[in-house]
Amino acid sequence: MNEREMRAVIEGLLFAAGDEGLHPRELAEILEVDVHTVLDTVRRMQEDWKKEGRGLQIVEVAQVFQLTTLPEFAPYFERMARTPNRSQLSRAALETLAIIAYRQPITRAEIEEIRGVKCDKTIQSLQRKGLVKEVGRADGVGRPILYGTTKEFLEYFGLKRIEELPVPDTLFDWMEWEEKRRDLYLRLGVEPKERDESEKAAAFAEGGK
Repeated sequence: MNEREMRAVIEGLLFAAGDEGLHPRELAEILEVDVHTVLDTVRRMQEDWKKEGRGLQIVEVAQVFQLTTLPEFAPYFERMARTPNRSQLSRAALETLAIIAYRQPITRAEIEEIRGVKCDKTIQSLQRKGLVKEVGRADGVGRPILYGTTKEFLEYFGLKRIEELPVPDTLFDWMEWEEKRRDLYLRLGVEPKERDESEKAAAFAEGGK
């Protein structure tokens, strides 16, 4: 692997790693090179990107490398987040939000176990939109953050309380149903059913049907 290819792979790996980043040793193992080579390559990438005026940078935090945007461009990213046509939720965001809504309080690791993919950036996006917030810390090693929905979540979906969420047979059956009814992105246009929906929602939150 030449240096150009190595740079491209490192950039892709750091993008995929998200906020967790990668330790130089992890990069070396993946690339099958020594740590010194990785460090030299990353240092050159940092210097070259700065000279080229790139919109991304590689930073080192707690001995891991992360791919981040430049702090001086933060106002533009905030403006993007507030843009009306960005307000509609992507499928990934909606899946993550549904998991949090039905299983809250829940940790990021638990969300990722259900979805099978990393969710850190999706959770951050939902937090920026005001739909998700930190609601505490779980017991156990590292005391991971617990996430839950917000008042804005209820307003976004036109709900008076969380118990009014539709009760699906499975989470992703609900996802398919939701996708077919795009207007529910703004409001869950479902009529309250006579059966006790709150009990079923609670049962689903515990993993039942």
